[in-house]
Amino acid sequence: MLFQFSEEERLIQKTVRDFARRELAAVADISNRDGVFRDDIIKGLSALGLMGITIPEEYGGVNFGTFSLAVALEEISRICPSTAVAVSVHNSLANHIVLKYGSEELKAKYLPRMASGEAIGVYALTEPDAGSDVSAIRMSAVRKGHEYVLNGAKIFISTGDKAGVVIVIARTDPGSRTRGLTAFLVEPGFPGFSVGKVEHKMGLKASTTVELVFEDCRVPSANVLGEEGMGMQIALGSLDGGRIGIASQALGIAQTALDEAVLFGRERTQFGKRLVDFQMTQAKIADMATNVDAARLLVYRAARMRDAGENCSKEASMAKLFASRIANAAVYDSMQIHGGVGYTEEFRIERFFRDARVTEIYEGTSEIQRIVIARKVLEEYEQMYPV
Repeated sequence: MLFQFSEEERLIQKTVRDFARRELAAVADISNRDGVFRDDIIKGLSALGLMGITIPEEYGGVNFGTFSLAVALEEISRICPSTAVAVSVHNSLANHIVLKYGSEELKAKYLPRMASGEAIGVYALTEPDAGSDVSAIRMSAVRKGHEYVLNGAKIFISTGDKAGVVIVIARTDPGSRTRGLTAFLVEPGFPGFSVGKVEHKMGLKASTTVELVFEDCRVPSANVLGEEGMGMQIALGSLDGGRIGIASQALGIAQTALDEAVLFGRERTQFGKRLVDFQMTQAKIADMATNVDAARLLVYRAARMRDAGENCSKEASMAKLFASRIANAAVYDSMQIHGGVGYTEEFRIERFFRDARVTEIYEGTSEIQRIVIARKVLEEYEQMYPV
């Protein structure tokens, strides 16, 4: 079968599930209530190899693939979607970009620190006027000798205040919208780098989200990723992995919504019957279970394709679009089954209800996913049935 687990993948699933239920569950409610990012949890995940799960052993990683990462993110998200954000961005975007586009010197210098969790990787793409439209990036990068000088700001950067490595997309050629962007590896200690506004969000409160400010920030030319002008290619090419990561997060949220609905519905009685014995409750449970299974198949397919080196842009967008949509539907129905108590902080479905909403927004909105999917489908039909 396409999604048959290997022995190693099954071990990863069990190991992460045990850690999440034991260590993460003990602090998740408090951390998300108080908005605290848990460094000790990241250290624990690092000790399990999760922060270097896709990095080759020669750089200190464990050399598994996107599928293993997706499975791990699902298990983490079943307990704390906030933690999954940091792990997803670190692996799907930062580690991937350094590994694929960094020089041998950059890989040798940074990947071991990233694999060990010493340096958390973050991805700085979004600006006030450039989110879905990457070509609208204004942040400038001007070459001066053996350095580039960066000026501008990035917003909505997950874990930006905890970063050890920042992947930044900036404009090196103002005259070209698509070929004028370049990717850089920036250390927070570089002169001119600072953390700006801290966002106060509806959900994912244990995941920090900040503005990053670059004021004459000097970056060595050796820290260019790929080549000058490859920024658009790197940004768009890396989003497939990011979307699989967020789809995995949404899948974990949806699974928890189902779990909580069934467990609560078995205990709660009304009119002399358990809630799960009412047909309307069973209809909600049936829809949730079917959608969770369908989302899991889409996520696993996209992950397997990425590991095989196949183009998976359409499949990654399908997984992200569907999983995020059914996650929001699942937490809605689960809260409805819980009734009034589900709206209180006493039951964790309230937290997951808030956490789910952003999955349809970040790493490309649902509208952007539909554009990507439609374009790919139309291209396929043009090849099959040329006019």
